[in-house]
Amino acid sequence: MAGYFSNHSQSRFLANSNPQSTTTQTTATPNPAPASRPRVPSSKHFSTFVSGEEKALSKDKTSANGSRNGSPVVHPLRHTWVFWFRQQRGPGTKITNYEEGIKKISAFHSVESFWSLWTHLNPPSSLLPTTDYLLFHSGIRRPVWEDPLNISGGKWIIRLRKGVADRLWEDLVLAIVGEHFAECNAVGEEDKADGASGDISHGDWPEICGCTISVRQNEDIISVWNRRESDARAKETVKETIRRALNLPSTTVMEYKSNTDSMQDKSSFRVPAGTDRTPLS
Repeated sequence: MAGYFSNHSQSRFLANSNPQSTTTQTTATPNPAPASRPRVPSSKHFSTFVSGEEKALSKDKTSANGSRNGSPVVHPLRHTWVFWFRQQRGPGTKITNYEEGIKKISAFHSVESFWSLWTHLNPPSSLLPTTDYLLFHSGIRRPVWEDPLNISGGKWIIRLRKGVADRLWEDLVLAIVGEHFAECNAVGEEDKADGASGDISHGDWPEICGCTISVRQNEDIISVWNRRESDARAKETVKETIRRALNLPSTTVMEYKSNTDSMQDKSSFRVPAGTDRTPLS
C-alpha cells in the first residue's frame, strides 16, 4: 500500500529568530520614549509579524468559531466518506479477484481530516494501469455492485484521454464531499429507495453513493454512482451536476450503466458496440 502515498514535509517555514539588542542606556533620563520596534522579516507568502491588536482579533475570532483550551477548530462534513483503492494486477502477480483487490485506505468526516488524507494520496497520473481509487459513503460496507445500498443504482461513466484525470478527479471528489450534489437528493424524493439500511433514514441518505477513477493503459475512466437507477429525473440531475462541477463541454460523451447490467455482464464499463465512446478532449 505504501506505493500509493507520497510523503510531504510538515514543516514549511523556517523559524524567525528575534534580533538581539546590543545597545546600552547610559543617560538617566526618566521614562524615555521607546524606540520603534523593528519588523521581523516576513516569509515570501505569509506575514510572520502580528501586532497586539491583530492577536486580540485572532483570539476573538477563534473563540467565536468554538475553539476551547487552544484545541483546533474542526469543520464537520455532513456525511462520512471512505477512500479505497484496488489494483487488479500487481507488479509480477496475476489478476486478482475484484473483491480481494479492494483495500480500505481511511475514512474522514471533517474538512481537516479530508485534507490531511488527500495531500498524501498520489494523483491518478502516478498510478499503475489497472489501478482504481474509490470514494464511497461510509454506509456502504464494500464498494461493489452487490452492496445493499448500491444494488438498485447505477453509474455515469466518462472516458478521459490520458493527461487530464488529475484535475477532473480532484474536482469531482471536492464536489461530492462539498455537497455540490445535494440538489440531487430532493429529486424524486417521494420514491422510496430500495435496500436502505435501517440506521440511515431516507432523508439523510444522499443520492450519490460514491465515485471512482480507473487508470487504464490508454485511457482513464471516471464514474459517479447513484442509488436510484429507475428514477430518470434523478439520473439526469446527477448528469447535469457532473457537467457543471467538472466544467465539461456540452459535447462530452457520458454513458450510464445500471449495476444490474454490470452484474449480468461482469463489467463496470463495457457498453453496447454501437455506443459512441469518444474520449474527452
